[in-house]
Amino acid sequence: MSSEITNKPIGLKLRVLHFVRLAIAAVARFFFTLYYGTEGEKLPPITDDILKLPAVDVAKKIRRKEISSVEVVETCIRRIRDVNSALNCFVEDRFNLALKEAKEADDLVNSGTKTEQELAIDVPFLGVPFTTKDCIGVKGLHLTAGVVLRKDVIAEEDADVIKLLRHKGAIIIGLTNVPELCMWWETHNHIHGRTNNPYNTTRIVGGSSGGEGCLQAAAGSIFGIGSDIGGSIRMPAYFNGIFGHKPSRNIVSNSGQYPIPQTELLDSFLGIGPMTRHAVDLKPLLNIIAGDNSKKLKLDNKVDVSKLKVYYQFSNDAPLTDLVDPEIVAAMKKVVEFLNVKHQMKPEEIKIQQLRKSIAIWLANMKNEKKFGYFIMKNDSVFSICKEILKNIIGCSGNTFIALVTSLFDYNGPEIGDDKYNHFLKKRDELEKVFKDTLGDDGVLLYPTHPTTAPYHNEPVFRPMNFAYTAIINCLGFPSTTVPLGLSNEGLPIGIQVIANHNNDRLCLAMAEELDAAFGGWREPQKA
Repeated sequence: MSSEITNKPIGLKLRVLHFVRLAIAAVARFFFTLYYGTEGEKLPPITDDILKLPAVDVAKKIRRKEISSVEVVETCIRRIRDVNSALNCFVEDRFNLALKEAKEADDLVNSGTKTEQELAIDVPFLGVPFTTKDCIGVKGLHLTAGVVLRKDVIAEEDADVIKLLRHKGAIIIGLTNVPELCMWWETHNHIHGRTNNPYNTTRIVGGSSGGEGCLQAAAGSIFGIGSDIGGSIRMPAYFNGIFGHKPSRNIVSNSGQYPIPQTELLDSFLGIGPMTRHAVDLKPLLNIIAGDNSKKLKLDNKVDVSKLKVYYQFSNDAPLTDLVDPEIVAAMKKVVEFLNVKHQMKPEEIKIQQLRKSIAIWLANMKNEKKFGYFIMKNDSVFSICKEILKNIIGCSGNTFIALVTSLFDYNGPEIGDDKYNHFLKKRDELEKVFKDTLGDDGVLLYPTHPTTAPYHNEPVFRPMNFAYTAIINCLGFPSTTVPLGLSNEGLPIGIQVIANHNNDRLCLAMAEELDAAFGGWREPQKA
């Protein structure tokens, strides 16, 4: 079978390094547990039921005059103010403008100039408040991407996705936190600080759409928009127990996002997508933000989940990554059993051996025409980076430690166009073909989003390559949806991602809706 093609064995030095890293990570976990303990700050419960509803239901209630848009926006504002001191996920508001726009939405509904059905067609999310991350342009708000050098930059216009959503009636109410330059999987920067997980505030929220994933889990807005170049939608969705979809490559416009991809290749890796508490919201939101490309996805075609070919893989066996947590493996087995019992399906376990090279392929393919440090420092040189690292250690740097280390490492590895770079481009193409041949037009792959539950703050430094499970999918350009499957024994979200072939996003979304109904989907954080 194509999915069983093997690679050369892992070298001895890499194998030794792998086990040394595992040992260091285990020791680090011991000390993190001693430092943070097992419980974090408590959150107030969700008292407004409107926040628990899918976005499509909220929109329907607004059209039917069962609730006003002003009431929904005010409810979101109250919730944000209630939780943000504990979570630090929301960084800038446009509440006054949003309330004005909500009043205009209510006036349109009450005017009777359009029927309920006409409103549903023309402005399906009329009056529904949403948020996005601080790297997607919203006119009049900051566009920092977590970079201190950009702390005074104001977006002059809306990003394309924001324009499309506002054209369909949705109301943007503010921005959420990101890591520095959106290139790490813990959300922390030296403008807005660190964001905390709503299920346990001692744990991370992921990145780079970490603030958005956190706010959605805490029910601070009705839906969110994130972006994903290495798992930046799917990891935060996973760590925060919500749904997140990375669309097929080149489907959703990246215009208006910062940093701007420097090459067409990098632009194809980056995908803007929806982040929601309910799977049913993903498809209608994707249909809007895809713009004219939505027809390529055939989202209106009904998907019979029972007719899909389902494959699953428990691990990538990649060096320098953690073993997949037994609770995640158990959750995937429950999904396989559910599909077998309910739909008489026979999911097939596969082992795509080339996934062991996930990190090497992603890192090589992510090489940019400009170094990482160019975007975060006034003077990008090895000397300047080393000096800034020393300043960081004594708390005097505007840059985060991990961003500086990333800048330093960017001076190593292959360069665009050299033999090693071309080698990994070829490896990516070979792996993409394996996926395409395996999945066809009616297949999905169940695969871990991440090998562990949300680590403690700063702990990703000791587990840096665990993002391999999501990053490789960006290189390959496939659609992927993170699906929550309940909570771990520690009360932290667990789940998987569902991957399909190019432009078969509807298969991922159909499976997400099926599993949402079967396994309960999003759970209110810290609910007694």
